[in-house]
Amino acid sequence: MATKKTTKVKSEAKTAAKASKTPKRKAARTEATPKKLSAIDAAAQILRTSDQPMNAKELIEAMSAQGLWSSPGGKTPHATLYSALSREIAAKGDESRFRKVESGKFVANA
Repeated sequence: MATKKTTKVKSEAKTAAKASKTPKRKAARTEATPKKLSAIDAAAQILRTSDQPMNAKELIEAMSAQGLWSSPGGKTPHATLYSALSREIAAKGDESRFRKVESGKFVANA
């Protein structure tokens, strides 16, 4: 029975070829692009300037009208926002940016 001869030439050539390639670098941004606000951050901004409690639908409409945030195409952005506001209140308690004053109405927590 004959034994197979293996050559290290091919594997060494592949390793050398990989090592000779320089990694591609991303081009550095010359201008800083402003970061897009999330729905909950935009809601906090709206409620800070508002003098009355608002529900999630009113917040979505105000955010869209002021150009702070627009829905990426979801069917119920108000339900998502309501859930996010409620989660933050439950998780952070008194440290939350929001406070629920009536059924479904929120204000900024001072």
